[in-house]
Amino acid sequence: MDLKTNFIGLKMQNPTVLASGILGTNFPLMQRVFEEGGAGAITMKSIGPEERNGHANPSVIEWEHGLLNAVGLPSPGFQNMEKEWKQLSKRNFPLIASIYGASVEEFATVAKDVALHKPDAIEVNISCPNTKEHGQIFGTSKEVSAKVIKAVKKEIGEISLIAKLTPQAPNIAVIAAGCEKAGADAICAVNTVAGMCIDIDARKPILHNKFGGLSGPAIKPVGIKCVYQIYESVKIPILGMGGISNGRDAIEYIQAGATALGIGSATHYQGIEVFKKICDEMQKWMKENNVKSLKEIRGVAHA
Repeated sequence: MDLKTNFIGLKMQNPTVLASGILGTNFPLMQRVFEEGGAGAITMKSIGPEERNGHANPSVIEWEHGLLNAVGLPSPGFQNMEKEWKQLSKRNFPLIASIYGASVEEFATVAKDVALHKPDAIEVNISCPNTKEHGQIFGTSKEVSAKVIKAVKKEIGEISLIAKLTPQAPNIAVIAAGCEKAGADAICAVNTVAGMCIDIDARKPILHNKFGGLSGPAIKPVGIKCVYQIYESVKIPILGMGGISNGRDAIEYIQAGATALGIGSATHYQGIEVFKKICDEMQKWMKENNVKSLKEIRGVAHA
């Protein structure tokens, strides 16, 4: 059963992608996730406009159905990554760089520098607050999202651009279509879902930041719905993510319309071998159902 995937020019051994912010913190670890874990591509930790420590602990907690994190986008800043880029120049895996900013101008500045180091694709995280719009999340506005994508595309030339969307958008399909029109080569759906947990004995929020992003099995139905809606509104490929823990989850995303599959929280529960495990389970299902290629079932839930 063939799992080889061509995603926006990235020739991948399978459709799985290490999600941003999970294990993609240094070159040796990324190499391990690819070679030992079996991931098809690797997304780096997000790169920002300046050095940022992120939020104080506790910043990540585990609850019954997933993880809740408020890490706060820690980054050395794009100007302090020469050593890391030098190591990554020796890579043998498809690399997706993830970038963020607090304004359209910051996105463009970071993108211009990152493009010089020639990652295979750049993921634009428009799921973060826009300081010029009084904290509004970029990805909740079609117009603002399009401005970011257009500005980044202008700076990165032929490098593929992936727009990472938030499930908090009032109509994610409209946002995706706007990003496609602005120049996005693919859509990533979805980022974490905003959430909160309270310690009822301490009578306080558990996270230091109070609010965080929910990931893991609890958000899979949200991710599936978003991918399904986006598939009907765009022609560009979709990187589906949110709660993928096993092969059946992965097949479900493919049938909703995804081409590639982001794996994040599952590495916390199952280790880096989860990529191989998911792929093995996908192939087993394909064999049992006489499916020879993922192309045969991509988007079939729309029939």
